[in-house]
Amino acid sequence: MNMKFYRKLPIPKETKEMFPVSAEIAAIREQRLAEIKDIFSGRSNRFLLVIGPCSADREDAVMDYIYRLKRVQEQVKDKVMIVPRIYTNKPRTTGDGYKGLFSQPNPDAAPNLFAGVIAMRALHMRAIKETGFSCADEMLYPENHRYLSDLIGYVAVGARSVENQQHRLTASGLNVPVGMKNPTSGDITVMMNSIKAAHHKHVFCYRGWEVETEGNPYAHAILRGYVDQQGHSHSNYHYEDLAELFEIYKASGLENPAVVVDTNHANSGKKYLEQVRIAKEILHSCRYSKDVHSIVKGLMIESYLEDGAQSDTAVYGKSITDPCLGWEKTENLILHIADIV
Repeated sequence: MNMKFYRKLPIPKETKEMFPVSAEIAAIREQRLAEIKDIFSGRSNRFLLVIGPCSADREDAVMDYIYRLKRVQEQVKDKVMIVPRIYTNKPRTTGDGYKGLFSQPNPDAAPNLFAGVIAMRALHMRAIKETGFSCADEMLYPENHRYLSDLIGYVAVGARSVENQQHRLTASGLNVPVGMKNPTSGDITVMMNSIKAAHHKHVFCYRGWEVETEGNPYAHAILRGYVDQQGHSHSNYHYEDLAELFEIYKASGLENPAVVVDTNHANSGKKYLEQVRIAKEILHSCRYSKDVHSIVKGLMIESYLEDGAQSDTAVYGKSITDPCLGWEKTENLILHIADIV
């Protein structure tokens, strides 16, 4: 085996004992989680915004951003529910360089997974304690979920993971809404099969244990666009795409039919400024059709303090992975969405 073993990391149970959740934090998280589930079940008509940096690269900038979201949330709380993105496992797409907060809590230093385990739990805990937000994270590695399972309010399964059986089975055992992205090929059947798998009960091997899950009725679709064989981006956020997804859901018989539309990635061709226009078009489609309105529960938006992206860490609050919408444009967009929905 061409692999060096450096040290054994603490298991999730040990990490939770080192950084326990207080009764106050647990109560806040449970309340937030109930409100998010109400959106997906249709008990609430608030519009969900899963919004924030592509990758949570540094605690100070991420918390600065989340504090700003808190102020806006107070203005739009009757119509919009904000769930900040704290994506702690998100590396650069190629795998070159920055590996994400879990692997590299200091983006300018070498990987340190022990420090990363602590850093990602501390950041999610701080967000709840200081702002009242139970945040979103991507389940890039299913075995890592339990490090954060008592803190997060929303989970996304990425386009490159949605076909993976371990992701599907793990999603079926989570007690939070899980968004399953369409694969990079754009095959909606693959995404729907993943959602069905997550809705069902399963028995499988997880972290060396035989486990049984109850199924997750809040697993749902995320449309993020796709890429063809020549590497060209194609969008799937238009009215026709949403109307077709409504019909697919209707035929499936799945509980809580829902979609969150990702305004970046292949939907924008990674032209991050297009997210504003795309969001407005989706809202127009919802106003045009009650069927589309019934399944579109929210948007996923990549946003940070500064516009764009950078290859290093010179600019505070500027993404070091995918380009993001800056704060001023973000605030204006959230207020516009609240006026429309």
